[in-house]
Amino acid sequence: MSLMERSYSVLIASASEMINNALLEILSVPEYDCIRKTADISSARRMLADRSYDIVVINSPLPDDTGYRFAIDASGTGGTVVLIMVQSELYGDMRAKLSPYGVFLVKKPLSKQTLNDSLMWMISARERIRNLEKKTVSIEDKMDEIRLVNRAKWILIRELNMDEPSAHRYIEKQAMDRCVTRREIAEGIIRTYS
Repeated sequence: MSLMERSYSVLIASASEMINNALLEILSVPEYDCIRKTADISSARRMLADRSYDIVVINSPLPDDTGYRFAIDASGTGGTVVLIMVQSELYGDMRAKLSPYGVFLVKKPLSKQTLNDSLMWMISARERIRNLEKKTVSIEDKMDEIRLVNRAKWILIRELNMDEPSAHRYIEKQAMDRCVTRREIAEGIIRTYS
């Protein structure tokens, strides 16, 4: 799927109508589909608990909280990238606190172009995370297959008195002869002898 075919869900936590309007104008393109906004951190926490978002934008401070802890928490949820807008005088201190968690920061006041550019960075970061998630799943699947094949080999060793290389060759040959995966052969062996 190309980048242009993807859509991104966005949660906006901002009490500023000016920022909200600028964000909604930028987010009015088809790339952004599910856009939710709230004016306080408590509601933002509930909304994030109800569903995941690709991008979370926080305009700090909000009436009930600065949003820094929420930014850290949100960045720790699966695949969510977080942008927090902070006052210029707080930027250095907040960057030191939030950067280790992968939270993006921009200084206020900011232009609409800076806001748009920041959202493009967020998309890039989200795609990078998406690719890493795919690799992680692939590695986990491979590890599961290795565990199953090893389990099947030990069953063959125990039940048919094969040695380990013979059990391995047997599983490999069965997979090639039947045009199936080693996983399927291993699962069949486990079912047969368990």
